[in-house]
Amino acid sequence: MSGVLYSAAMTSLLRTLEFLGLSLWLGSDVFLSFVVAPRAFRILASRDQAGAIVGNGLWWMHLIGVICGIAILVARLLRTRTFASLTAPAALCVVLMISLTVVSQHAVSPKMAALRVQMGSIQATAADSPLLAEFGKLHRVSVSLESGVLLAGLAAMYLMVKDLAVGQ
Repeated sequence: MSGVLYSAAMTSLLRTLEFLGLSLWLGSDVFLSFVVAPRAFRILASRDQAGAIVGNGLWWMHLIGVICGIAILVARLLRTRTFASLTAPAALCVVLMISLTVVSQHAVSPKMAALRVQMGSIQATAADSPLLAEFGKLHRVSVSLESGVLLAGLAAMYLMVKDLAVGQ
């Protein structure tokens, strides 16, 4: 990148975009995981309806997350003016978040959707069904991936605040 120096205002704006992107992503993850999903399964008449709502919300959360992740990395790159900043721990946490999200969206979610179609109704499927067992396994993988995104995001936030305190 060029040797152009940004004004303090531009540097602050770019840093704000980094924090905003991470905050939006973490907030959407927490809201879907701890508010929407549990409430949907308590309030709606069937588990199938609740699953459809949560699955749709998850798709949107993944899209927002990847967009926010890219925005964070671009803002960081513009702010620091060096590709080496993308290997800093905070940036690597964001890369991990993007990777886990992409795996969840493109490897796990489609398999879960296909199983839902095969079963017709998760709620009406026999408890000993191999399809339901596979769905349960994939659901645990999905939860683990989302937990990884959340933990990596919290680590990224800590590291970004730490970097701010050091003046990087």
